[in-house]
Amino acid sequence: MKKLTVKKDIECQACLACMQACSQAYFKQFHQDMSCIQIGMKGAEVKPTVCIQCGKCAKNCPEQAIKQNAKGTYVIDKKLCKACGKCAEVCPMHVIAFPEGASVAFKCIACGLCAKACPMEMLEVIEK
Repeated sequence: MKKLTVKKDIECQACLACMQACSQAYFKQFHQDMSCIQIGMKGAEVKPTVCIQCGKCAKNCPEQAIKQNAKGTYVIDKKLCKACGKCAEVCPMHVIAFPEGASVAFKCIACGLCAKACPMEMLEVIEK
């Protein structure tokens, strides 16, 4: 399975470069609500939150618009998605982007753009 992970031994500087890379790729603009990676606080530490590819979004999609691709990554079929938001409601990591006015939901496909943008090199795409 191909997925994005966060390295544990590096401290996030909250520069938001990863979020900017993600929202730029999907929406051609930077907005935190349009990113499939989120930066938040866990106690006193800044932590990126990424999709763990758990499949809860797929199991709860009434349109069956979310399926695993050949690499095991869950992807949204934009032709089937009806923008109901059920996937975003059940996402345990709260990283499915569903900006206001969007016609479909967006989730991490482990493309690696955020990892390339991170100056701390704390994100990586792995295959398990």
